[in-house]
Amino acid sequence: MANCKPQKKVLLLCGDYMDNYEAMVPFQALQAYGIAVDAVCPGKKAGDYCRTIVEDSGSYHGYQTYTEKPGHNFSLNATFDEVDFSKYDALVIPGGRAPEYLATDESVLNCARQFSGSGKLIAAICHGPLILAAAGILKGRKCTAYRALGPVLIDAGAHWIEPKTMMDCVSDGNLITGVIYMAHPEYIQLVVKALGGKITGSDKRILFLCGDFMENSEVTVPLQSLRALGCHVDAVCPKKKAGDFCPTAVHDFEGDQTYSEKPGHNFILTATYEGLDASSYDALVIPGGRSPEYLALDNSVIALVKTFMQAEKPVASICNGQQVLAAAGVLKGRKCTACPAVKLHVVLGGATWLEPDPIHRCYTDKNLVTGAAWSGHPEFVSQLMALLGIQVSF
Repeated sequence: MANCKPQKKVLLLCGDYMDNYEAMVPFQALQAYGIAVDAVCPGKKAGDYCRTIVEDSGSYHGYQTYTEKPGHNFSLNATFDEVDFSKYDALVIPGGRAPEYLATDESVLNCARQFSGSGKLIAAICHGPLILAAAGILKGRKCTAYRALGPVLIDAGAHWIEPKTMMDCVSDGNLITGVIYMAHPEYIQLVVKALGGKITGSDKRILFLCGDFMENSEVTVPLQSLRALGCHVDAVCPKKKAGDFCPTAVHDFEGDQTYSEKPGHNFILTATYEGLDASSYDALVIPGGRSPEYLALDNSVIALVKTFMQAEKPVASICNGQQVLAAAGVLKGRKCTACPAVKLHVVLGGATWLEPDPIHRCYTDKNLVTGAAWSGHPEFVSQLMALLGIQVSF
């Protein structure tokens, strides 16, 4: 996150059962770039939360459409009835099921019309364009969305662009649309550039160390945030190859004495672990979740981590990821934080413990960035950007 006052301000239009990624990634990525983002929902106030859903391909199970599972509880940081739409530079609308009911809310439609009428940027993904159709602002405009929305968007007068892949985006003047969360790298980059952002120093290669039941957001938010900047990012897992997937876990605090766990997305790996040339990468990222418990027992993983640390290349680890660092013996004499439940590993590993207070607090110690939880992604990504020399300016 930029140390100076944010120069751009974005409104994120939320609702219950919006897609987890389609809310979380733009919300946290844009903040990491130094953009202020207010997340609001009609009928709710700052501090309330919206339930999200994890939508994934049904092909894993032989289904003809996507599956749906509970996601994180997404905390709002502003009150819909109190915001002044004229103070924002862009409106971003996630998909999921929320747009179905938000499209029947006249206050939501008036919001969309005000942004459109003033020529300000509107970005909508997946089912998000339903709101724009209901507001009557798609007539003659080029747009795409989740394929099932084609007929209704055509009926709304849109110039429908049939998506060829799930990663497609369409830009038409002040309107940016995307198919689903897989389109985020291009979608978010288009938003940044439409806001006048200039990205420099992003010619970097970054490696993500993945494993089964890593935390759902702690892999995808940083990964898509870095890809949106133009970085080359590879995701690997021991004993797996490019095209395989790792199941993920959604960890959240829901009133119990420790975090809850729910099934997350099936995360597709982009490269093969065996034969990996670590020297070709500029940084290593270790997501949290439960995967670090068993990755810390893998000698090849330990060697990989030592290679990056000994070369003094940036290493960013979040939540339970520090279990791997402790097992590799690279925390001796270092300062770091982690999920509070991992404090024992950090301290016994020889590090000076830095309290994550508040829980989104992240720290940089030389080449090492550490965070405690997925709520800290804006600081986590921003601090890694700083080590890599990546900047977003407006």
